[in-house]
Amino acid sequence: MPELPEVEVTRRSFAEAIQGATVQALRLGKPLRWPLGCEPQRLVGQRAGLAQRRGKYLWLPIGEEGLLMHLGMSGSLAFGQDLGPAGPHDHFELETDRGLLRLHDPRRFGAVVWSRGLAVPPVSQLLAGLGLEPFDERFTGAYLHERLQGRRVAIKQALLAGDIVVGAGNIYACEALFLAGIHPASPAGRLSRPRAERLAQSVRQVLAQALEAGGTTLRDFKDAHGVAGSFQMQAQVYGREGQDCRRCGTPVRRIVQGQRSTFFCPRCQTRS
Repeated sequence: MPELPEVEVTRRSFAEAIQGATVQALRLGKPLRWPLGCEPQRLVGQRAGLAQRRGKYLWLPIGEEGLLMHLGMSGSLAFGQDLGPAGPHDHFELETDRGLLRLHDPRRFGAVVWSRGLAVPPVSQLLAGLGLEPFDERFTGAYLHERLQGRRVAIKQALLAGDIVVGAGNIYACEALFLAGIHPASPAGRLSRPRAERLAQSVRQVLAQALEAGGTTLRDFKDAHGVAGSFQMQAQVYGREGQDCRRCGTPVRRIVQGQRSTFFCPRCQTRS
């Protein structure tokens, strides 16, 4: 699933190119996760603004309104002058005078939703409950420690929930916990203030590295220009079950938490 780094890399790859473009047509393929919410003709003739990101959502202002986009489990956006004819898994196209923005989504868990603004339904409802952005100055160890109080779930599950901080998806949660030296099954509510501070710093560091690497490409992620990410080559524990820990040489282990694989070093990451 595309996580925050992949979504942000995608945004950066087309945001400036489409800003100021005039919409000429909007075409839909098979139904996505949610309906568009307006007649496609409504946006024709309007100008696109600068694409923004909130968590794993992209907001593209168009005139006084806009489109909220989510890539789902396997979606990707492409933007260009000549993308060729739409294929069977291309379910949304926004044609502009500067190029075509196309959503490719084989599993159709993604979505494109129209709204009059970020602060009004349905977009406000979809964004409600999201935690802080990881690079928000308010995302500190003190904040993390306070928000974890009383939570009985494992710390990795608390990170994945997205109501404390957005962007720490499965890959990046594993990597951040390794960097912070915290066992993924540690009870979230028992994390000490110093360990919470290390974890907050680690989340930011890992996500920054992933952005610099263009995201993670395990299967088919590419940005809007077809460029794959390379963070998977830097992973310390994710996907490395049985291989030696790069830090201490202990074999990396894998457990399942919430039906998702968790990778960690049993020597470098402790529960205390």
